Amino acid sequence: MSKTIDKYKIIIIGAGAAGFMAAITAAQKGINTLLLDASEKIGEKIRISGGGRCNFTNIGASHENYLSQNKNFCRSALSKYKAEKFIDLVEKHGISYHEKKLGQLFCDDSSQEIITMLFKEAHQAGVEIYNPVKIKTVKKDGENFLLESSNQSFKCQKLIIATGGLSIPKIGASDFAHRIAKEFNLNIIPPRPALVPFTLEDDFFTSQSGLSFDAEVKLGKISFRENILFTHKGLSGPAILQISSYWQEGETITINLAPEIDIYEHLVKVKTQEKKKIKNIIKEIEFSKPSNKDIKRKIDRKFIFPEQYLEKLAEQNPDIDFEQSIAEASNKSLKSLANLLNNWQVKPNGTEGYAKAEVTLGGVDTKELDSKTMEAKKVPGLYFIGEAVDVTGWLGGYNFQWAWASGFAAGSAG
Repeated sequence: MSKTIDKYKIIIIGAGAAGFMAAITAAQKGINTLLLDASEKIGEKIRISGGGRCNFTNIGASHENYLSQNKNFCRSALSKYKAEKFIDLVEKHGISYHEKKLGQLFCDDSSQEIITMLFKEAHQAGVEIYNPVKIKTVKKDGENFLLESSNQSFKCQKLIIATGGLSIPKIGASDFAHRIAKEFNLNIIPPRPALVPFTLEDDFFTSQSGLSFDAEVKLGKISFRENILFTHKGLSGPAILQISSYWQEGETITINLAPEIDIYEHLVKVKTQEKKKIKNIIKEIEFSKPSNKDIKRKIDRKFIFPEQYLEKLAEQNPDIDFEQSIAEASNKSLKSLANLLNNWQVKPNGTEGYAKAEVTLGGVDTKELDSKTMEAKKVPGLYFIGEAVDVTGWLGGYNFQWAWASGFAAGSAG
């Protein structure tokens, strides 16, 4: 074994969003800082995020957009490093960006711009980066930490763990942070996949693969209004990913496929005016909305329910006669049909797991950490940040903002 490298006061393990921010922040204070990563290629999760354009923050991020055993834990870090600070950094590097929707900011060009920006900031601050270096053991020796890899050893006074969670193992995700926390007797909130598609056994979904709706998805008092997407395995799309973070095995979700329209009210009204078949009435229901913000608004019109969907719906619900004239239909049967569209009850049989999950729910228990610094209360000098901690954001840039904020909090504490 070569001589122990002990010239760094701070070592960060994990060169993702949180790790980079912690390293940059510490180094800018003049502290000797080393950033380690086990991967050959650094920043892969940043690279693939946002469809390759990196949804790097959300301008509306607050503690209300996060799941945790302690909803208030993230308040301090988020208040000290708001979205505006990261936007300033992006603008400093001349990266053009846009708001896609709901406060979500994306690069105009590529997520590589964010990775390049982080490398530049790290280099300018004096951060040294070693990769690939896979740390095998971490031990505490008095006030110092001893880190061992297969061919190197390191010593530092302050150790920041930023290796994330279990999501997307094909790009290097591991349970390293959880294992280290357990070795130092810190509690772990059991992890599970979040922001993840649902799986359903019914071939109804397979037959509709590729079909999408602007829908409202509910679970108890929680609801999200965005697109849902039928897949060959079940359901995905932003609204489904959002609700998946709250879903527990065995629970039923409610989906409103036409949140702008009370289908039952519409059918009862039409019943006195039309003699068309029920399936044709449903097929002709349309949704209208302005296509731009000009004073002279052009109206976009589209039919909500495609024929292929209605055909499969009729096949699955033989008790409702879609071929019947609406004038002859009972209000009870119209109510049953409306419920299938406005109040559809779906019970997923599971999720697509960590392979497709965007983040990991759970992690290092926030009770073990100081909310201002991310330092472990029982282990001075040891910090956990980012996805490794039991703080999980909504879809839409919130998890990146937590990475920047928690990284800044730990980096500032040196």
